[in-house]
Amino acid sequence: MTKQKVAVIGAGPCGLSSIKACLDEGLEPTCFESSDDIGGLWRYKEKLVPGRTNIYQCVIINSSKEMMAFSDFPPPAELPNNMHHTEVLLYLRLYAQTFNLLQHIHLQTKVVGLRRRPDFDVTGQWDVETETADGRRQTHVFDAVMVCTGHYTQPHLPLSHFSGIESFKGRYFHSWEYRNAKGLEGKRVVVIGFGNCGCDIAVDISRVAERVYLSTRSGAWVVGRVGPGGLPFDAAWNSRLVVTLASLFPTWSNWMLERKLNEFFDHKLYGLKPKHKYYKTL
Repeated sequence: MTKQKVAVIGAGPCGLSSIKACLDEGLEPTCFESSDDIGGLWRYKEKLVPGRTNIYQCVIINSSKEMMAFSDFPPPAELPNNMHHTEVLLYLRLYAQTFNLLQHIHLQTKVVGLRRRPDFDVTGQWDVETETADGRRQTHVFDAVMVCTGHYTQPHLPLSHFSGIESFKGRYFHSWEYRNAKGLEGKRVVVIGFGNCGCDIAVDISRVAERVYLSTRSGAWVVGRVGPGGLPFDAAWNSRLVVTLASLFPTWSNWMLERKLNEFFDHKLYGLKPKHKYYKTL
């Protein structure tokens, strides 16, 4: 029986695991990656490339390695609980090498067209048009397509919401553009947004800036990486038992976890207590 051919678009974490899943199921995957390497978001780029994801130099993953790992490939023991982006990329390379995924990946090959074939209702097949770095185009026929292109590629900078921005003499930019704190030495900086990136960047800039302000509209529950007994917080508080209890007793579970988070610091005291309950954010 002829193996079904599957096109996988993108060679980031999702693309790599999709290639392996296809191989496990006896399918024939072909992955097209528009850049010159695997890793997707977790491959730091010295130069910003429009339309691609970007990370800054100080990024450390928020999830512990036990929680973010592929189920069939535990991270090496010598890697830290929360890995730097270079270590996440190393882990992805080891994953690709261990399961012989690289031979199925075409680098610097962009998918520029995806169409159902005229006989799609009968065959379910797709025409996938690709373009290589030197401009050569080719059309391939596949039985299925897996789109693993990720997100966070287009920065959203709603300047119309900031009255007077046109007369602001300082520098403003989206976190997508942030690389490091160079050029912000001795400056007064406002970071708008209290999510993971906002907090990361505010801390990074605070090491060199005169003063950093972190702006949030609604506050948030701040969860540290280290939990009870020095264990990773997510591993300690996202067990099957805890998740089951949260689904059965949501009010009690929210109260328990919020009390634990307030033991690290009182969110209300710092004006950060949000109106929503913790599990409403998941």
